[in-house]
Order: sequence, then C-alpha cells, then structure tokens
Amino acid sequence: MRALVLTGPGRAEVQDVPEPEAGPGQVIVEVERVGVCGTDVELFTGDMSYLHTGVASYPLRPGHEWSGTVIATGHGADRSWLGRRVTGDTMIGCGACARCRAGRHHVCPTRHELGCRDGLPGALAERLAFPAAYLHALPDTVDATLGALVEPGGNALRAVRAAAVAPGERLLILGTGTIGLLAAMFGQAQGAEVHLLGLTPEPLAGAPVWTRDTLPGLAWDGIVDATNAAIMPGLAVELVEPGRTVVYIGLSGAPSMVDTRAIVLKDVTTVGILGASAGLAGAIAAYAEGAADPRALVAGVVSLEEIVDVLAGKRPAGSGTGPKFQADPRL
Repeated sequence: MRALVLTGPGRAEVQDVPEPEAGPGQVIVEVERVGVCGTDVELFTGDMSYLHTGVASYPLRPGHEWSGTVIATGHGADRSWLGRRVTGDTMIGCGACARCRAGRHHVCPTRHELGCRDGLPGALAERLAFPAAYLHALPDTVDATLGALVEPGGNALRAVRAAAVAPGERLLILGTGTIGLLAAMFGQAQGAEVHLLGLTPEPLAGAPVWTRDTLPGLAWDGIVDATNAAIMPGLAVELVEPGRTVVYIGLSGAPSMVDTRAIVLKDVTTVGILGASAGLAGAIAAYAEGAADPRALVAGVVSLEEIVDVLAGKRPAGSGTGPKFQADPRL
C-alpha cells in the first residue's frame, strides 16, 4: 500500500510499504481523511523534541488526526467494529502501569503516540493497524472531514473545560490556528463570551479577533494559550483576572519565561493540556449535535503526494483560507 514516509529532516516521500496486519486486539482501518498539524510539520523539519530525546526516529510514518472504516479485525478484537466508521485516540498506553489504571493513559511513561513516536505507524497511509480498545465510533452526522477533526477538537475542548469559564463570562484565546479557533467554537457553544488574540483578524472564528495593539482592557475570566510564541505564557498570566485560570496547550520552540510571583500574588491557577484523550467523546458529540462545526477550518483536501508540499509550508493553488489541510489517501 501507499504511505507517506519522513526519511530525514526536510525529506518526505510516498512509498510502497507492506500491508498492515491486525495483531491481537487490533483492527485494520481503510483511511478516509487525515489532518496535518503542527506536530507533523515539526517531525518533517526535524524540530520536534521527540526526535532529540530518542522516542521518535527516521524513517517515520506520521498522521494522528484521522477517520476511516474498519475492514478487518485481529484476534481478540470485537468483530462488531467491522464496517463501522471510526476515529481513534493518539495516546496508546501500556494498560498496566499506575497511570493507565488511574485513567491517565495519555501520560503513560511507555505510551505509543500514533504517528509521533516509534512503534505505531501513523495514518497518512491507505490503511492503518490500530488497537480496538482506543477506537471511537463516529455517528452518521459526523462525516469524514469532521471525523479527522475529532483529535484536535478533543484537545481544544479539554482546554476550554480547564479554563473553568461559566456561561456569560469572558474567555480570551491566544492564537488563531486550528486549536485556537476550535477552542473559540467550543467556548461559544458553552455560552462564554469569546475573544481571540492573533496577528491578524481571522473571520473563521465567529468571535472578535484582536491584535496585541488593539486588545481592549477587559476582565478576562479565563485564558487559553494556543500559540507557539515564548512570550505568550507570561502575557497570559499578566492578562488573566486574579483568582482565575490560564490554560497552556501551545508549545513554543524555546523555553517560556513566566514570573511565578505573578501567579502566586494573583492566585492564578495554571493548567497544562497534553493530548485529546479525555475530550474525544465530547468533541464527537458536539460535532454530531451541531454545537460546533469546524469544517470551514479545512482549507483543502489533497493527496498523499501533495501533503509533502503542505509540510514544507506551501499552500496548494485554490486553497481556502482555513489553517488546516487534510489528506485523502485514496486520491
């Protein structure tokens, strides 16, 4: 079958690779859509920290935002998955350690991360072997595009929940990339007054977008930092109302400086978000019910070959304005 393979920093190609086989507890998925995110770009460029800590190495097959249909099951996997449309968790824990047993498999010390760490090839391929225990069924109202937006949606939903903003309160989201815009949608769905801070106005959010120069001096009841800028974590603490919460989901390329004295003296709670696991079911439900519809965030659907240019920062001709690209491996 065909799959996208990262062969080194700045190098990627579509290769013919062996067909996946369903191991014990696994299924085979015919992949329909796969999103490309910042993690995939960093794996392509070589900047991703996992490449430097040794948990990921080239050649690497990326892709962790996906949807598809189960076409085969391995020994021990429930055969009722056959023919069902699904997506799945990125974080695959060992299932035996104290963290997994406590429901925190996303921080399991020996976890696999689909398409991000060694051990579990990603979804930018025609077919995918995947553990059935980590599947999530997609209802008919969640199409392939939305299905591949469940993983980023789960991350954004977790961030909004952690911000602990009640209906009618004001939520400021730093960043107008995919996660920031998804967080804006979920915040609005929960009744918050949502504002965004970005480099330029972004109409896709359906909420006011300010720049640093135009940001009004309002009381921000919760803040989500969904940027990759090292100065933003400190700014978030500076802007948030005393006694409220700042949520960090973005990762900068350099260490961020935050004055912990400000956190203490303002009695601010700070929360870090890693992974979508606890938000996947909620994202699916929100999409299915129409509480959030992020399809406009997808600028285009391209082939596996065209994803190479997307990873290199090129936007295909005729692309929309959204920040997200998806691949259809069947093209």
